[in-house]
Amino acid sequence: MSDLRELYQEVIFDHNRSPRNFHPLADADRSADGHNPLCGDQLTVYLRIDGDRVADASFVGHGCAISTASASLMTEAVKGRSLAEVEALFQAFHTMLTDAAPAPDPHDLGKLEVFSGVREFPARVKCATLAWHTLRNALAGIRGTAQTE
Repeated sequence: MSDLRELYQEVIFDHNRSPRNFHPLADADRSADGHNPLCGDQLTVYLRIDGDRVADASFVGHGCAISTASASLMTEAVKGRSLAEVEALFQAFHTMLTDAAPAPDPHDLGKLEVFSGVREFPARVKCATLAWHTLRNALAGIRGTAQTE
């Protein structure tokens, strides 16, 4: 079990040190801002939608390792998915982090499962979910800042 935990930590550290898709998206047609007042995480999520699919996704901002890694892995996970798949992925990710004993989900979370241990640290759940709430605002065209409070 400790080997798995170490692997998960290494994935989070890797995505924090070298976040993927960390740049403004010049041809984005949707974007939203997010802020976690608890620890100061701030980010902007950029999306380019093609029909009913997320054609491209990126983010910029600053925050703790969990927040940055979550945004990085999220942008990788949503690219190419339909809007319905992205919503299902949001729900599965959120359930994994917030339910005391989440039921097995039919959606394969892949690398996103590295955040499963965050559930044990309630204050850090907000760090892991900030990018996801911001993504939902961008998809819905909500202009207000997504917050985790």
